[in-house]
Amino acid sequence: MTHRRTPSILLAFALMAALSAMPAAQVEPGKSLAPYVPTPQDVVDRMLKLAEVGPNDVVYDLGCGDGRIVITAAKQYGARGVGVDLDPERIRESEANAKKAGVQDRVTFKLQDATTVDVSDATVVTLYLLSASNLKLRPMLTKQLEPGARIVSHAFSMGDWEPAKTDSFQDAQGMQRTLYLWKADGKVRP
Repeated sequence: MTHRRTPSILLAFALMAALSAMPAAQVEPGKSLAPYVPTPQDVVDRMLKLAEVGPNDVVYDLGCGDGRIVITAAKQYGARGVGVDLDPERIRESEANAKKAGVQDRVTFKLQDATTVDVSDATVVTLYLLSASNLKLRPMLTKQLEPGARIVSHAFSMGDWEPAKTDSFQDAQGMQRTLYLWKADGKVRP
């Protein structure tokens, strides 16, 4: 079976690959940490499963886009969620999507730079950013998160911090995906 990929999807993946090679120093405060490329729903489901999200979790999605990760965490797992994004349009879209899904009482969205957000009450943090962005966030995440909190990244690693688990698979459209899971252990990583 052959899977066709639309030019816009291919362009988005080419852009993500090119941008992932940027050094961390080029990710400026107040600037986007990645282009907006929505995570496919089957990948969202797999991310939340890898993190073992449950009803006692508080899931933060840094660069939340349309809010689908925290909305799914609330709707499917009973978790609470916080989405963070720099784009006011994405925040409006996220809030509308949460209302449509009936989970607006379990999720909130913040118009904020992900590098300045307080994630200390998160038990799970999800990321679909660039490698340079993940590295920029790593010191903040490892300083603020309690031991046992989980970090799941779609497609991009965190430098020399070895993940506890890696999940590679083909998504519903036949694209190869990789997810990384780390567990906070109280050690601050620069």
